[in-house]
Amino acid sequence: MPLKPASKRTHLHSRKVACEGYQRDDGLWDIEARLVDTKPFRFENRLGGRTVGADEPIHGMQLRVTLDLGLTIRDIDAASDFHPFGACSAAPERMQALIGLKIGGGFMRQVRERVGVSLGCTHLIEMMSHIATTAFQTMNPTWEEIATKKPNKEKPHYLDSCVALRGDGDVIRRAWPDFYRQKS
Repeated sequence: MPLKPASKRTHLHSRKVACEGYQRDDGLWDIEARLVDTKPFRFENRLGGRTVGADEPIHGMQLRVTLDLGLTIRDIDAASDFHPFGACSAAPERMQALIGLKIGGGFMRQVRERVGVSLGCTHLIEMMSHIATTAFQTMNPTWEEIATKKPNKEKPHYLDSCVALRGDGDVIRRAWPDFYRQKS
């Protein structure tokens, strides 16, 4: 269903975020994210000391996070090819502090604590949220395959994670009847 028609307006900014997930030959997974910010007009970035052309990236960043099956970060590579300030070039290195962190409850809080918001980059940090959800989508078929082979089926970690997968919902009743909860 499309959005309702918008009011008359002027386009001022675009942010594009793209994520891709890969299974590696060594049994690990790579999740990659790219973020690009542009404006449809030329402007002076006075604080950054440069002129930014129309549709030229203000921010252009990339992340590659390597994960194991348990969602623990084994390696991370970050790059900031376009940024508004010279100091921004130091931020990608701070992402190394995330090696060893596991994606799960409180993940983004831990990302901010480890990187240090005043030492890192807001945009690289926020990209970690996209990395996490892309990891779940990428690795889910493997988890489901493992779960169906276990003699004692464990509750999949993603049950009760959204409206479609709530314990008293029709999807759970049909796909995971052992974990279905009657509505109270």
